[in-house]
Amino acid sequence: MVHVKSVGAIRPPTGVVWKFEEGCVRCHPRHLTVVQNCEEPGIAQSVISKLWQRFQDDGNVSRCYSTGRPRVTTPNEDRYLAVTAKRNRRSTASDLSRQLSSATGTTVSRQTVYRRLGHIGLYARRPVRCVPLTATHCRLRLAWSRAHALWTPQQWSCVMFSDESRFSLQSDSRRTFIWRAPGTRYHQENIIERHRYGCAGWLVWGGIILGSRTDLHVQSVTMTGHIYRDVILEQHVRLFRGAMGAEFLFMDDNARPHRANIVDECLQSEDITRMDWPAYSPDLNPIEHVWDMLGRRIAPSTLPPGELSGGHNKLG
Repeated sequence: MVHVKSVGAIRPPTGVVWKFEEGCVRCHPRHLTVVQNCEEPGIAQSVISKLWQRFQDDGNVSRCYSTGRPRVTTPNEDRYLAVTAKRNRRSTASDLSRQLSSATGTTVSRQTVYRRLGHIGLYARRPVRCVPLTATHCRLRLAWSRAHALWTPQQWSCVMFSDESRFSLQSDSRRTFIWRAPGTRYHQENIIERHRYGCAGWLVWGGIILGSRTDLHVQSVTMTGHIYRDVILEQHVRLFRGAMGAEFLFMDDNARPHRANIVDECLQSEDITRMDWPAYSPDLNPIEHVWDMLGRRIAPSTLPPGELSGGHNKLG
């Protein structure tokens, strides 16, 4: 009795006859008996019938090698797409398709462009956004990071991180994509610089410290030195200084209202120590995570332009 195994997932070399196929041909037309005695049942009768028909037509049942559908692009055209995408990383797949058609006459779809670039590790991703930084800014940021790299949790627990953030009426959709390889998110060519504020909205101030936080202050007018002193310092920061003692450190950025003379005088009179902070360093401030969470919370509620009161209530 012939025992036949089911077809496996491994493809044999070209021209090699599988034992399964050979057994089907030798046992035909008694294929029903063969199927019933298989070590691994479940072989359809149509499979054996097709093998027998192929043997009658060609005289063998070896599997023919198939190259599949030919590629639309040549290796040179694939390299052209890669070079063009790297030179202009903000090009869309449609742009690259049109440029390839103009240069070589080969027309490809957007999906083909995605696949060709994906083969070399380029994928469409949103670029990192940051404020414009000079060489001096970078040097000061690095020096500050090195100076505080070995701080203990006890030291950080005495620092209040504060900041203002503007929640705009018009959200930044961030629908701009670039072509980049994995692990290159923060490379210079993959970053788009943008200033932090751009349109009307709500200005809020808040402060966080380990295990606690201030109330969220929603500012309806432009922040000035007088407002910063009378509202922020007197009503919020001073209370934490009194509760924590001389070890308390207050962090604020280098915005003009924060560096006004009346603000410095208030800090000195209240014996509040200010933490040195490098300019243009919002990413070093952990309160940015709070703003991100708050922005995600109010994002689903889209307000018509001009309706500030509804957004004010949601922020408060």
